[in-house]
Amino acid sequence: MEEYDPVLEEQYRQFEETVKKNVPSADLSHIREAFDFARLAHGDQKRKDGSPFITHPLAAAEIIAEMSLDEESIIAALLHDTVEDTGITHEDIEKKFGTEVAELVEGVTKLTRVTYSNKEDEQMENLRKMLIAMAKDIRVILIKLADRLHNMRTLEYQSEEKQREKALETMEIYAPIAHRLGMQKIKWELEDLSIMRLDPEGYAYINAEVNKRNSENEQFFESVKNRITERLEEYGIEASVFGRIKHIYSIYRKMYSQNKTFDEVLDLYAFRVIVDSIADCYNVLGHIHDMFRPIPGHFKDYIGTPKPNMYQSLHTTVIGTEGIPFEVQIRTWEMHETAEYGIAAHWKYKQGIQGDADEEKFSWIRRLLESQQDSDAQDFVQSLKIDMFSDEVFVFTPQGDVINLPAGATPIDFAYNIHSAIGNRMTAAKVNGRIVPFTTILKNGDIVEVITSNASKGPSRDWLGIVKSGAARTKIRQWFKKERREENIVHGKAAFESELRRAMISMSDITSDDVLPRVLKRLSFPSLEEVYAAIGYGGISAQKTVNRIKDELLTIERAKKKAETDGITPTAQQTEPAARPVHGVVIEGVDNCLVKFAHCCTPIPGDDIAGFITRGFGISIHRRDCKNYLSSIEKPDERPRWLNVQWANSSSDVYQTSVFITAKDRNGLIMDVAMVLSTLNVKTSAFSARKVTDGNAVLSMTLDLRDRRELDATMARLNAVPGVITVKRGAN
Repeated sequence: MEEYDPVLEEQYRQFEETVKKNVPSADLSHIREAFDFARLAHGDQKRKDGSPFITHPLAAAEIIAEMSLDEESIIAALLHDTVEDTGITHEDIEKKFGTEVAELVEGVTKLTRVTYSNKEDEQMENLRKMLIAMAKDIRVILIKLADRLHNMRTLEYQSEEKQREKALETMEIYAPIAHRLGMQKIKWELEDLSIMRLDPEGYAYINAEVNKRNSENEQFFESVKNRITERLEEYGIEASVFGRIKHIYSIYRKMYSQNKTFDEVLDLYAFRVIVDSIADCYNVLGHIHDMFRPIPGHFKDYIGTPKPNMYQSLHTTVIGTEGIPFEVQIRTWEMHETAEYGIAAHWKYKQGIQGDADEEKFSWIRRLLESQQDSDAQDFVQSLKIDMFSDEVFVFTPQGDVINLPAGATPIDFAYNIHSAIGNRMTAAKVNGRIVPFTTILKNGDIVEVITSNASKGPSRDWLGIVKSGAARTKIRQWFKKERREENIVHGKAAFESELRRAMISMSDITSDDVLPRVLKRLSFPSLEEVYAAIGYGGISAQKTVNRIKDELLTIERAKKKAETDGITPTAQQTEPAARPVHGVVIEGVDNCLVKFAHCCTPIPGDDIAGFITRGFGISIHRRDCKNYLSSIEKPDERPRWLNVQWANSSSDVYQTSVFITAKDRNGLIMDVAMVLSTLNVKTSAFSARKVTDGNAVLSMTLDLRDRRELDATMARLNAVPGVITVKRGAN
């Protein structure tokens, strides 16, 4: 008989109360049956914190119940890890709980089955699978979001490296998906939990500032809430008023993207007024503007023009009598449910998704799937972040139809959003009745008209650098790929060879019989001609291509060195120093001693080094360009303590070295740097960031690397991150 666990039973009781409250139609006996089935399947499996594994699917199922999803979704959440982590099969679940539940569990399982050696391709494949799953049954992604949310809540039991990796993946993939599905409550929590791991210092600072103001915040919220409530009661408008401080990542984003201090963030405080009808929304807006002074340019009507993720609300920023600015959001209860839970709110109001109107709401999923075709993995991930997570701009066709585009979009984005044929034949554009350049940034409310001609020769290559949306970029590339293959090969070859010369790599280095197949496999192309064509139509950049080739040549060279070392001849052995290497370093005349690497210059293989005899701490290894070495070698009493040392012929050891980046302070900088390191599979032992003068930021990190060439390749990739000014090694 199974042992009774009072703690687990109490957790289940709370979960059951959540189900009763949010999904009253659910059959509790079926749900209990699923819980017992999952608990038995997971058996003695434990989580990192030592708790029974079943507590994780139980927590995920409770999040699903909070969303008011259906009974099948709750049961699938309870079972979502059984196929992956136990001996339970798809057929077992189908037999016991039905086809619908089995398909949901299978959908969630498929999202985590495939792994890739290339981080960029892995991210792209994961995103592609998620988009396909969304197109098939949106509930699969909702269960996956619940799974990720609970994992993020309990992330402290993972290693620091795993915490950063999961936080970055959450910020780049899961939070944008939650945003695009309109699930603001989950998006906010995922963002806060992620930034807490990615920039703990920034998170701690904002959290401390918020807590510092808690008592005055409460007084302010109570005062404004009472004024609004009394005014609306006076005019017979039934309303619920709530006050809150913005969530931490929202404040973080504003501070870092707009280079503001905490006190300079205008809409730090937000109030929600929830009413029964749309007419009441506009009535309340009039009262708010009468009671408080509105800030010009800070009013948005998302009721008349909903966001593409279904979000509806009136937003206005006003200044109270205390001189404190705050935002007021006005919406109906149904809008509020949609704002909190997005697509999940449909189960409460419509019991599922059906019909042409809902098909249109998810057309963006189809467009995103289309945009991955002919895309380089890193470009696809980057454009997806823009398409799913950027602020939107709403513009109109001359007929009055609303078109939503990512902020910063141009008339070219608008044309391709209408249809690829319109974009390909575009010769001019009008904004608000006036001819404008193609580089014009569209603003909310602009009326955009595209002028086309059958005589058009098609898009220009320059457009790839102008457009903002991934969909437009993909359609332009597809045109060049189809219409200009020979021209693409010529352009691509020229750009490729130019980039090779810049990287000081000759064509003969990569065209030999033993190297070319490995290079082509790394690039995922069958021939060099296909590489040229892809560069020519913009499918991949010449710089990225050559960077990947450099990485592959480095890997090949390491393998050759290791083979030479493993097969070393007796003659060669005699020329090596007699001393045994210690931590990859051979010290002249010393066979066995304590070796440490100096923190002041963090040497790695490839650096010219020397050893200093310390008192009681063995030998400290320094770079010969280290300021401590240069000053010490000049002192007569210290000069004899310096020894000749050299690196051993070993490529298996990993060494820590410090790198400092100075960059323009901007939103997303830390994530872009972290993505480069993740893509290169470079382990980060320490990472911190701080703001400095002139709108710049300094990022310091300790990296685990094998040698100087790997460091140079890493620094070159970091230098290519937008906004980076300098990349330097630790002080020397």
